[in-house]
Amino acid sequence: MNFRIYFVQTCIIVTFTTYLLLFSGCQVGPDYVQPEPAMPDVWSERATEGITEGRADLQIWWQYLNDPVLNSLIERAGEGNLNLQAAASRIRQSRAILGIASGEYLPWVDATGYYSRSRVSENGILAPFFNNTSPDRTSMHSIGVDATWEIDVFGRISRSVESAQASYQASLESYRDVLVILYAEVALNYIELRALQTRIEYAVNNTEVQKNTLKLTKNRQEAGLSPDLDVQQALLNLANTESVVPLLRTQRTLALNRLSVLLGQPPGQLEKELLMSTSVPNIPEELIVGLPAELLRQRPDIRRAERNLAARSAQIGVATAGLYPFFSLSGTFALEARDIEDVGDWDSRTWGFGPAFRWNIFDGNRIRSSIQLEEARMEEAMIQYEQTILLALEEVEDAMVAFQEEKTRLEALERSVAAAQKSVELVRELYTNGLTDFQNVLDMERALTRQQDSMAESRGFVFQNLIRLYKALGGGWSAELHGENVQ
Repeated sequence: MNFRIYFVQTCIIVTFTTYLLLFSGCQVGPDYVQPEPAMPDVWSERATEGITEGRADLQIWWQYLNDPVLNSLIERAGEGNLNLQAAASRIRQSRAILGIASGEYLPWVDATGYYSRSRVSENGILAPFFNNTSPDRTSMHSIGVDATWEIDVFGRISRSVESAQASYQASLESYRDVLVILYAEVALNYIELRALQTRIEYAVNNTEVQKNTLKLTKNRQEAGLSPDLDVQQALLNLANTESVVPLLRTQRTLALNRLSVLLGQPPGQLEKELLMSTSVPNIPEELIVGLPAELLRQRPDIRRAERNLAARSAQIGVATAGLYPFFSLSGTFALEARDIEDVGDWDSRTWGFGPAFRWNIFDGNRIRSSIQLEEARMEEAMIQYEQTILLALEEVEDAMVAFQEEKTRLEALERSVAAAQKSVELVRELYTNGLTDFQNVLDMERALTRQQDSMAESRGFVFQNLIRLYKALGGGWSAELHGENVQ
């Protein structure tokens, strides 16, 4: 009779378990569908003037500048930058969270064991059962295992894993976004450094020219050909130009220090390497920009926003699963004996197993409020995704226009510098021969100093706008991550 009861119970448990396994994976909550936002077919005509549309290779855009020093700096930044290392650490954190979520698919198994020594009171509730004899001291030894396995009938676990997977992918995109920003910052500061070096060189050269002018006015004043006013004006002009050099050198030091930190080095480490004066690289002959729709796959911040949206969608399913019962299987097996030598005896076995469920009946509307919370969070994530796309389009358009307009400005400044240089030569000759007053010399020297400085600054702006354009397009990352950083 006992065997029949045991057999029926076992059949019920097996049937119930099979039923749960067959219906597990019935995920509640919305199934995520990647959004398809509306994107313009082409960039605005003004923005693309002089820019070629086509398939842009943005992975190593800095190599188009043909500057070996810049290539070396960017390579070292990828290895030593601390923000990049922190982003890699966040990838490892997200991977661990994904492992924790995935582990819920498997049963939880604990090894158990205990030893106890006890004695029943002679004056306690059990005393009458001892028939006026003293109760014995009792020992108990036990060793075994306990196991619990949640059956994912309504998809709580699978939705949790889905969310963790999307969050892990978002951390990968965050790492790539740091790469994009890092490489652009290195290039921007490098170009600023080179532009400052050129501006310092122009300023120093102009001080030499103005010293010669001062000497000329003194000679003429001593010869009685010019008033002392010419000498004082020449001194004023020279001092004003000399006062600019310390400011430019300070900015140069700031750019050097910033580059050192971007490479993960203490400030001042790059002075010997980079203080050698050199010019800003040449502007690439051709600039290729892809279509607006390519931003969706190219910009890591857009890709990250989409993955965050997917993670939030899955969390709605996790919250919704709280409306349904939780099913689990649990079991225990142990060997128990009062004498330790009997623990290994098969007759000392004790065990139990069976299914269980838990279903919330009343929670003060907390579960439904949690669902509403996750739905609102998903709505916010969707808005952030759309906003990220709009900002990306704006950034690209702004960078393209700024690049083109600054190129036009640079061309005009180059013409003005050429004219100023010729004017200085002519006016000095006229002044030496007494055919013009000194005010014209001052005006032309000041114009030359001002226009050369503006031209050097503008050349740097052209490259910085070009770099910002590459950054806006999402250039500087590849599908392969730095293995040493993210392992």
